[in-house]
Amino acid sequence: MERAVLKVRPYQLMCAICSLGGPLPQDVRAGAVERLKAAVRGDPDIPVMLVCNAGDLFLWQDPGAGEDTPEGADYNRKRDLDILQRMNWLPGTTLPARVLFRSLFPLTRRPTPIPTAEGLCGYGASEAGWEGCPKARSGDYERGLALGVEALIPPRGAEEMAREKGASVEAMRSAEEIRIRPHLLLCAVCQYGGGTRPPFMPDNLPEFLQMVLTDRPEAPVRLVRQADWMMCAPCPNRVPGMNACANLQGAGGLSNEKRDLDVLQALGLHFGDVMPARELYRRVFERITTTLTTCARAGCCPTSAWWDRSCGDANPETRHRLYEKGRGELMVRFEALGR
Repeated sequence: MERAVLKVRPYQLMCAICSLGGPLPQDVRAGAVERLKAAVRGDPDIPVMLVCNAGDLFLWQDPGAGEDTPEGADYNRKRDLDILQRMNWLPGTTLPARVLFRSLFPLTRRPTPIPTAEGLCGYGASEAGWEGCPKARSGDYERGLALGVEALIPPRGAEEMAREKGASVEAMRSAEEIRIRPHLLLCAVCQYGGGTRPPFMPDNLPEFLQMVLTDRPEAPVRLVRQADWMMCAPCPNRVPGMNACANLQGAGGLSNEKRDLDVLQALGLHFGDVMPARELYRRVFERITTTLTTCARAGCCPTSAWWDRSCGDANPETRHRLYEKGRGELMVRFEALGR
């Protein structure tokens, strides 16, 4: 699906956060940043291209000086490149706005790569042209960070998610076939090994397992793409209009898409395949004895779209043990169903 791309200077991302903590200087910053914030609030997943006057091999994307702030051309170039370097982004990088901003805000178990505006927006120098932004030491950027990414991208409403929970669980119980994306088969086992049981508000995996263990062990299960409604309807990180996953820094769908394909490869199956639940899980338990081969994401830095602290980088330390425990317990229960 082709979409219009919003071109943004890297410094404007920081200005948007700074504006949450206090008003911006009334120069080129204010109008551009308010337009950016309005666009993101209207469509959190709008594609945003980061452009700056980098020159050399990146001359193709140089935007010119039209949105330079009054501190000077060299200062503007340095600030943009400093931000890109800190975030491990390149000039011309294009990502959904949600991903860009979640990468800047601190998340659970991941500090922000840019905790302060000092050293990026203000250098503490007195030489002409290098004084930096007058707000660099105001604390407004830091106060904006403290408000969280929800100040720019509102979360899903609790009432909406509760309604979706009830409707999707009822649909799953009455459906001729159950729809689930492949890697969630493993997530359900991890949850089971960790003691999660229904009711569980963030997703329908415990309800799915309970159903196939008690009422419908032979229920047909279809393997589908993306954050399908039947399992993910109540998830706070689901983007309903796109059927997409926005966990982690917003790019959860990317890591999860690869995880789905890793699981399909291990099972020798494909999207669209249908198999009875008990038979499907027997294949899962036979072919996937640990999630280290499907879910680990070693070597990704926290600003990477592939970064996955909860089930990726942490997998070698914690998650695979939950899977192995749940696998052992569920193998016994599924075996009992066959007697």
